[in-house]
Amino acid sequence: MILRCCRLPAFSLVPPPAARDFCPLKHYLKFSVGRFSSSGSQGHVSASKAAKPLVSDPARSVRTVLFVPPGVELEEVREDMVLPGSNIVVGPYAGHSQIKEVQFVKSSPRAKDCPKDDKPEFAIVGRSNVGKSSLINSLVRKKELALTSKKPGKTQLINHFLVNKSWYLVDLPGYGFAKAPDAAIMDWSAFTKGYFLNRETLVAVLLLIDASVPPQKIDLDCANWLGRNNIPLTFVFTKCDKVKGGKGTRPDENVRNFQELIDKNYRQQPPWIMTSSVTGFGRDELLLHMSQLRNFWDQ
Repeated sequence: MILRCCRLPAFSLVPPPAARDFCPLKHYLKFSVGRFSSSGSQGHVSASKAAKPLVSDPARSVRTVLFVPPGVELEEVREDMVLPGSNIVVGPYAGHSQIKEVQFVKSSPRAKDCPKDDKPEFAIVGRSNVGKSSLINSLVRKKELALTSKKPGKTQLINHFLVNKSWYLVDLPGYGFAKAPDAAIMDWSAFTKGYFLNRETLVAVLLLIDASVPPQKIDLDCANWLGRNNIPLTFVFTKCDKVKGGKGTRPDENVRNFQELIDKNYRQQPPWIMTSSVTGFGRDELLLHMSQLRNFWDQ
């Protein structure tokens, strides 16, 4: 695989063509990107033909855009700087990432009821039963910190967890569930969008995508809405150890297909990472990525 790097002014999400005139992302303004693929392109800087793939298994087959943080030149990116199973380059803002303590703070029925301090926070959201609660429990290494349920739609409040007494992990209601009360289904859009649009301490949204199934329209719609509204996000692909029903497309194929669909609406691709709450794959890498976003936001 040959590396191709292009100098771009900033990392920004670009929604569908009709909505492309908007300001750069608030917190990702200085992040750059570079693209790598299996073929060279005139006008791009290429590595030698013997260069190793920048993304380790299982993401090796995914053609993508590198997420390069401040303090790193595209030409200086090495294989060991790219987090395995992702497009994320580690830079100087990456720091202490391990979770030593976590405590539940409160559940809020409305965005205006959320904690009012200035601590940075990451919001986790995804389609119902995407593995959101399992990922949270895996990140903090505490079973049942976030309720895990086989019944879709169990989480219907904004749940704040204080991590290391310095930042919040926020568990948001899942979208697309069918067994919650009708009123909850109808209110999800306004309820959650109000949080996204008005929460000034939001560093990024971690949008969870189930990699064990082909891309879902509801996930693409959510991603495009976040892009149109300048909400910083990272795609977190879950269940990367599974193939539904023992057959069908592999997780890396589903990730690649999702990226191809996103490319149609995004000029520059957001950061993404593959994970598994069962095996722990991607846990430490995701926390390291969150640390550099948090430290850059907090400077």
